[in-house]
Amino acid sequence: MIRAVLTEIGIFLIPFAVYALFLAATRSGLFVQSSWPITIVARLVLAALVLVIAGLIGLAHFSGAAPNSTYVPAHVENGRLVPGVER
Repeated sequence: MIRAVLTEIGIFLIPFAVYALFLAATRSGLFVQSSWPITIVARLVLAALVLVIAGLIGLAHFSGAAPNSTYVPAHVENGRLVPGVER
C-alpha cells in the first residue's frame, strides 16, 4: 500500500520538478518568489491532479486479476503451505 501512495505522490510532484528544471535551465532564479506566481502554481497543481487521476485510473484498470477469475486462497497441503493463486 505504501508503494502505491509513494508512487502517486511522485506522480503529483512531476510537474513541479519539470518547472523547477525549466527555471534552472533558463537561470531564472529557482528560489525567487517571483518565479513561482500563483497562476503558475495553480496550473501546476491542476496538471499534477490530472496526472494523479490518470495514474489511479490506470492502476485500477490494468492491475489485479482478470474479471472472471477465481481466487484460491493460501492453504496447507501435505503439511506445506501453498500460496494463493488466481484461476
